[in-house]
Amino acid sequence: MSARRPRQGGRGGPLAARLRALALGALAVMLAGCNTTRERLPDSFASVPQDYRQRHPIVVQEAARTVELFVGSGRGEINAAQRADVLSFAGAWRRESTGGVVIEVPTATRNARAAHDATHQVRSLLIAGGIPAHGIRIQPYSPADASTFATLRLNYPRVAASAGPCGLWPHDLGPSSMRDDFKNRPYWNLGCASQRNLAAMVENPADLVQPRGEADAYRARRTTVLEKYRKGESPATTYPNENKGKISDVGQ
Repeated sequence: MSARRPRQGGRGGPLAARLRALALGALAVMLAGCNTTRERLPDSFASVPQDYRQRHPIVVQEAARTVELFVGSGRGEINAAQRADVLSFAGAWRRESTGGVVIEVPTATRNARAAHDATHQVRSLLIAGGIPAHGIRIQPYSPADASTFATLRLNYPRVAASAGPCGLWPHDLGPSSMRDDFKNRPYWNLGCASQRNLAAMVENPADLVQPRGEADAYRARRTTVLEKYRKGESPATTYPNENKGKISDVGQ
């Protein structure tokens, strides 16, 4: 009886080992081709709220209101338009200020002497506008570049509303192979400009938090309406000249 010859390429043979290695290598190449790299987003962008008011909330906080006056090096006083700005600044201080006024005077600049001379005029106008003298403080400041044309600054603290910053794009707007992009969610920057504009336009930031107190009703009109109702008459207001200037009856 002849001895059995070993099978070439058996389960434990070198040919099978090479084939398995080639198969694993091809599989690794395929998986590497499907892999993509993506920069990790900050934690604040991990989950985008659906409501734009939650993504870009309006924050009510204390901020400074500033007016800058350009004083020429050869003038030493402010002009008529600037005097109107100072008086308007004083009127705004009476309505919304939460502290005193600070006058910042530049030093070591070309117009430092002229700005210092104009400070006395500005202070007098602020006092004439209703700001008490003890509520005005004058302090010097040094600009970063002494060769620049520095301004005379007036500022006071007030309660202000703000939103933003806008222009952040943590996600792409276009289609991609990312799984998160298949979800129908609003992009991050949507609604930021509207919130920022609303915060800038609102006159009283407290209106964003709570309604104002109700004022007394117009008693004269209320008495007239109730008297007509008591007599059984129509309480509606009549305008005798309502149709005086009409030129057509179309639409009636």
